[in-house]
Amino acid sequence: MNKKRVALVTGVSRIKGIGKAICIELAKQGIDIFFTYWRQYDKSMPWGISDNEPEMIKDEISDLGVHCKHYEADLMNESSIELIFKIIKENFGSASILINNATYSTQTDIKNITSENLDNHYMVNLKAPLLLTQKFVEQYDGNAHGRIINITSGQSLSAMSNEIAYAVTKGGIETFTKTMQHELGFMNITINAVNPGLTDSGWINSGLLDQKQTEIFRKRFPQGRFGLPADAAKLVGFLVNEDADWITGQIIHSEGGFIRESYEY
Repeated sequence: MNKKRVALVTGVSRIKGIGKAICIELAKQGIDIFFTYWRQYDKSMPWGISDNEPEMIKDEISDLGVHCKHYEADLMNESSIELIFKIIKENFGSASILINNATYSTQTDIKNITSENLDNHYMVNLKAPLLLTQKFVEQYDGNAHGRIINITSGQSLSAMSNEIAYAVTKGGIETFTKTMQHELGFMNITINAVNPGLTDSGWINSGLLDQKQTEIFRKRFPQGRFGLPADAAKLVGFLVNEDADWITGQIIHSEGGFIRESYEY
């Protein structure tokens, strides 16, 4: 169990993102990092992205003394998944940690949802994580604690208005996590899902929420703040650790006591 550990983390494109925070947390544990990103998606979203952000993230990770590589991968293209593990094999040998963090989300309701939109959500949020898991298991050599962690959004806790495609595809990740715990357990691999709740990863000040909506949500957190990317990263950092060997098949809702029901304050 002394072999150098390697983590594959998807969806790491933004300085303020959860994916970046996870990479930093794992690197602090001495874990080598291979991360993927897809700038085209982030550029199309209100929060945007600078072209050099992935490279800046790579440099910050490398400064922690670990080996780091990155690759721009369109997870809507199934061939990207094969290539990801080809690059990992060439540079690291094999990975013992998989963090399915990449996501695709656009507002959809019953009036505007389209077949193409559903396909995009399904491919990135559900199909790609399953295929990545399959390839991860194929290449896993069993010489380190195997870990798969899926990032979800608490779809099972309440309705998500105007996000039909996102909610149903990300919701499937919870079922996948629970379903795979036994089969993967026999392979020395644990699988869990983390719901970090409403996290200030740059989108809150991007115009998606007005000031009134922001304050309504903020007041629903007993600590008076939104979650931070580091909050999610610290939980992931624990789950990849040897101390978490006995935790698998769990959906961990780490939301800071977020109050979902409306009431007067």
